[in-house]
Amino acid sequence: MERSADAAAPFKRVTSPRRMLVSLLSTLLIFGWIATALAVEATAAQVKRVAMIGFTVSDMERSVAFYERLFGFKKVAEFEVTGTAYDTLSGVFASNMKIVHLQLGDQTVELTQFVSPKGRPIPVPSHSNDLWFEHMAIVVSDMEKAYDVLRRNGVRQISPEPQTIPKSNVPAAGIKVIKFRDPDNHDLELIYFPKGKGNARWHQATDRLFLGIDHTAITVSNTEQSLKFYRDLLGMKVAGKSLNTGITQERLDGLFNARVRVTAVVPETYPPHVEFLQYETPPGGRPMPLDTKANDLWHWQTSLVVEDVDAAAKTLRSAGVRFVSPKVVAVPNPELGFARGVMVLDSDGHVMRLVQP
Repeated sequence: MERSADAAAPFKRVTSPRRMLVSLLSTLLIFGWIATALAVEATAAQVKRVAMIGFTVSDMERSVAFYERLFGFKKVAEFEVTGTAYDTLSGVFASNMKIVHLQLGDQTVELTQFVSPKGRPIPVPSHSNDLWFEHMAIVVSDMEKAYDVLRRNGVRQISPEPQTIPKSNVPAAGIKVIKFRDPDNHDLELIYFPKGKGNARWHQATDRLFLGIDHTAITVSNTEQSLKFYRDLLGMKVAGKSLNTGITQERLDGLFNARVRVTAVVPETYPPHVEFLQYETPPGGRPMPLDTKANDLWHWQTSLVVEDVDAAAKTLRSAGVRFVSPKVVAVPNPELGFARGVMVLDSDGHVMRLVQP
């Protein structure tokens, strides 16, 4: 009885060898988790900036005319590429591509037309809760004047008119937005930032109406899952969050009962940056088609600059990330704007092109 009493007293308990072993193993396991977390952080690709936002078009002349005439984009490069290097990079066999780089402010947009082989059009209908959804946001200095440009040119609108984010949505209050489509049905957005909102560069004195590209937005199925890719593996940082809901969001998206969780992730230097759109409602958003190729018109690719693309690819491959390009490719045409690149998929199938100057 006396021995049992000693065993029951917590300050007199003698730790058994078995208990000591369990404690030691637990400690080692915890340190192992810490070491793993530190190793992931140390080997993150660390994206420096978004070099360009790109998408596939069906008619290059028509698309260039649309962006130049309506928004003042300037053509800074135009060329055609073919060969095994580009097949390997894009994942499209026997490809022949026309490529145009357009500039607005300090940001660059890359348009690609596949002369061969032809891809598929954007599904109709398409909605912003579908996981193939992506848009780029064009910043304007005056929303009323910018909206007049859309109306005078008969642009296909998603929103019935510009929407102003209400005061109840504190992080985005006062921002004015309208969504619309280009000739191939790519989703686009005009965005106006009031004083105190958005990047400081959007508030510099200017007489230009269309200022540049603030971000590209992608619809994701799970924000935390996406952060494992963009934050933990690519080294981007969370810069802002908001929950957009109510009649304003419904009219902006053309979706009844739209409730979307927005998360901004940024590289070291920005704009532009990347935004996640996680639609909590409405249900029914469709997944990215598994057989999506770069010549399909719903294909977008965001070029992310890293210091060492080979090291970045090794990190992503070790983490089980899916690759479009089977390996890092050295590209022979310097007009592309980078020397080496590789295309990978995030958890929802959006394409990121990691590039090294």
